Amino acid sequence: MKHIRAICLDLDDTLWDLGPVIGRAEQALQAWFAQRYPRVTARYSIEDIRELRWRIEARFPGREHDLALLRQATFAQVARDCGYPESMGEAAFAAFQQVRNQVTLYADVRPALGRLARRLPLVVLTNGNADLGTIGLRHYFSAVLGAAALGVAKPDPRAFEAVCARLSLRPAEIAHAGDHPQNDVAAARAMGMTAVWVNHGHHAWPDGLAPAEHVVRDLGQLVRLVGA
Repeated sequence: MKHIRAICLDLDDTLWDLGPVIGRAEQALQAWFAQRYPRVTARYSIEDIRELRWRIEARFPGREHDLALLRQATFAQVARDCGYPESMGEAAFAAFQQVRNQVTLYADVRPALGRLARRLPLVVLTNGNADLGTIGLRHYFSAVLGAAALGVAKPDPRAFEAVCARLSLRPAEIAHAGDHPQNDVAAARAMGMTAVWVNHGHHAWPDGLAPAEHVVRDLGQLVRLVGA
């Protein structure tokens, strides 16, 4: 891949397994509610708050990409429903995010990022809202582009156009690697980038989608693929 001059990476389910992270954050928040705001746990289970979150999304058309906004609005509604001040919602969001950023990196991530960053500029393109500064990975990346700040989420082409603009490179000069067949691989490929499917879980490729040209099982394989 001698033509590649920069690498763009997804975060959730690419650098860490997101499901357990969100599960721990939800459990921790429920315990936090029970200790500080007991009327919440008397009325809302974890599943109830999830369902409320999806209903809240309908109130913000065009803002589905802003996960922080939606979660903050959800917790504010919980506060109102349970007779607590809306400041409870702000504190709840902070408590949730604290645990949400306690991720367990895949074993190869730090050494792979170190090798990649020494060879090429690295940028992040994510639909999530993880804080790389808190996680301890921010120094590997020249830029972090999130859906909330961009105003669009993958697979929208404008998200990938923002990467090109930030790097001042053509799509053909960028490799994008991520776990999602549509949002990462197909969308990057449609932009003219070199698309790499990071398939940690040995998942089957979706029917009806053109196969990924490049598939890696971990970031160590990505290092070898780009010759870093």
